[in-house]
Amino acid sequence: MSRQTSPGAPEQLTALAPAPRINNRAVPPRTDAGTIRYARFLPATDAEGPGRRAALWLQGCSIRCPGCFNPHLWADRGAALVPTGDFAAELVDQAIAAGSEGLTLLGGEPFEQAAASAVVARSFREAGLSVMTFTGYLHQDLERWSVDREDIAGLLAATDLLADGPYLQDRPDLQRPWIGSTNQGLTALTGRYRDLLKDIGAQPDRIEIRVAPDGTIGLNGWASDDQLDALLANLGARADRPGSGSPAANRPRSGRPAAAHSSRAPVARSTASGRAFVPTITPRPVPAGARSGETP
Repeated sequence: MSRQTSPGAPEQLTALAPAPRINNRAVPPRTDAGTIRYARFLPATDAEGPGRRAALWLQGCSIRCPGCFNPHLWADRGAALVPTGDFAAELVDQAIAAGSEGLTLLGGEPFEQAAASAVVARSFREAGLSVMTFTGYLHQDLERWSVDREDIAGLLAATDLLADGPYLQDRPDLQRPWIGSTNQGLTALTGRYRDLLKDIGAQPDRIEIRVAPDGTIGLNGWASDDQLDALLANLGARADRPGSGSPAANRPRSGRPAAAHSSRAPVARSTASGRAFVPTITPRPVPAGARSGETP
């Protein structure tokens, strides 16, 4: 049996295809507070929130924003599964030793491991450090769900600065630091960073590149397409690739290396550690407010 299509069928099918669904309106599942699944930890970074802070990328996210730079963090398996209490204490020690003023939780989705994330966040707060939490869920939904969910309530209570809302790749935010799209909000849940939000546009965006002794490259922070192109183009050929001894192999090449990505979304590709190169990007100022969201 043959199947016939009209010349316009592919275009028609494309036009009728539903937009990718962002799954952030359902209540996150409950998870065990005793273990936490994470993909990466940095004891100190200047690119993931105010000041120098530790950053913990959690593994697992059911929201799955189109254009997310970290789809490898969507699966709720893999990475490292560790006991929460001892792990939290170790992270606090490393952050203090590195001179960090707080912790940023991101991922992945911290509220899909809310109970364990709250344990980690409270450990930092009890040590006198601050906590910033990124989430693809909406703040108002989290507040509503927290009435019946002590794990969600606990993570909110242990968070000083909340970045909420899904990443929308067609609405890049080039004015505010740290977040990716204009629909996302920054909310001071305590007084710790309330004054900072009054002049949020003065805070710089940064992207950090760490090169390990084995040549592994780790990136984190924020940058636009053009900024990544300018920063990472013409890096030259890898010295350890096949044929690297030939003049042709050593000729500089143009284009973006595989570790970089074009969307303005979290850049956290590897667990590499080592020397960091930190270019600074200064966004334009935005209006003041206790909640910074929906920029023009």
